Amino acid sequence: MPTLSRIPSLQFSRRDALRGLLGAGAAAAFPLRGATPAPPLVGKAKSVIQIWMWGGPSHTDTLDPKPEAGYDYCGPFNKPIATKTDGLRLNELLPLMAQQSDKYSVIRSMTHGIFAHETASYAVQTGRKPGERLVYPCAGAVVSLFKGEATAGSLIPPYIVLTQPQGRFSENGFLGERYRPFATGGDPAQPRFAVEGVVAPGVSDQRQLDRRDLLHKLNTLDHAMQDDSLVKTLDHAEQRAYELILGDAGKVFDLAQETDAVRDSYGRNTFGQSCLAARRLVERGVPYVTINYQGWDTHRQNFQVMRQKLPQMDKGLATLLQDLSDRGLLDSTIVWWGGEFGRTPKVLWEAPWNGGRNHWGDCFCAMLAGGGFKGGRFVGSSDARGEQVRDRPVYPVDLLGSVYAQLGIDPDGKIPNNLGLDVNVTTGGAGRLKELL
Repeated sequence: MPTLSRIPSLQFSRRDALRGLLGAGAAAAFPLRGATPAPPLVGKAKSVIQIWMWGGPSHTDTLDPKPEAGYDYCGPFNKPIATKTDGLRLNELLPLMAQQSDKYSVIRSMTHGIFAHETASYAVQTGRKPGERLVYPCAGAVVSLFKGEATAGSLIPPYIVLTQPQGRFSENGFLGERYRPFATGGDPAQPRFAVEGVVAPGVSDQRQLDRRDLLHKLNTLDHAMQDDSLVKTLDHAEQRAYELILGDAGKVFDLAQETDAVRDSYGRNTFGQSCLAARRLVERGVPYVTINYQGWDTHRQNFQVMRQKLPQMDKGLATLLQDLSDRGLLDSTIVWWGGEFGRTPKVLWEAPWNGGRNHWGDCFCAMLAGGGFKGGRFVGSSDARGEQVRDRPVYPVDLLGSVYAQLGIDPDGKIPNNLGLDVNVTTGGAGRLKELL
């Protein structure tokens, strides 16, 4: 299986980031040249919150526990807890998620057979086989293309990643740079969420206003050429930039507008506050938000990491589901939890792993909630040790095709593009998760 080389991180100035942010927000207002999207389906969902479990979470330590397999497989997690859903058990450190199981469904038979991060990430997020001639766009870019009119005319981009770029492959693929996600940077758990290009650390709003006033006083060329079309264009761009920095648009990232009780309910950590930020973004009509939840590549000391991360995930994700439901947003918002693969069901007790788990692409889990997907169900099953799919294999293209259809995007329709490519949204023969509809 060929692998994709990891994309190196790039350094951008704040000005570069803001330019990209404004461009991303405006992209939805201008359709791709020479192509007309197919008439949309009638979809129940308007937005997606993708909780991307970067590194690949252990399926047997989260949503598909296997205590009967013995200590070499379950380790110390031998007391799974029941949920509201008959036949569905969760890890003992997920009690809040167990109480919310009527709101989501678990797919226990995800598979693609890929064991490398880059190629598995590409397969899960595009539904395509790695190594083909084209680099296809991921789900966020596709949704941004078809549903970006939700933020057309707004300064808020249609595809946002909280907080760091995923970095495994080119998310925008052949669609080009304007469909690359805007990664916020910063940490929403800090007193002020320093969104790249919007909030400058250590610079107050008043200081931003003072800077703008000084700039206008010093810009004698602008005063002398007020009727010049280029100058007018630059002035308009500046006004939009400052509207995002100081106006109402940028306030969507200001979590201080939420009560302390709400912020506490999500958990005062990066993941919990990212879930809160995601809820605020879909409230404003953003069609695709990814929470890049890092730290799940547990080759070493898996169980120590799980004891730290699972309670954070439990609180943040359970609160997100309940909050979306209480606000009437869950019916129109798909919540998709999952990573690029699972992890080896058999624990690696020996050094240097010391209780770690490696990559496992033969069988893993995903979770879907909201947006027309029924809760309180599960699809498929794994074998007694969680090593292989026992029944109802679900491939990434099946999950993505179902998500697209719920959004009103025809999985069999064409992807408009400027390259003249004749390509469909998904590959032919994509299945559907009919059990959840």
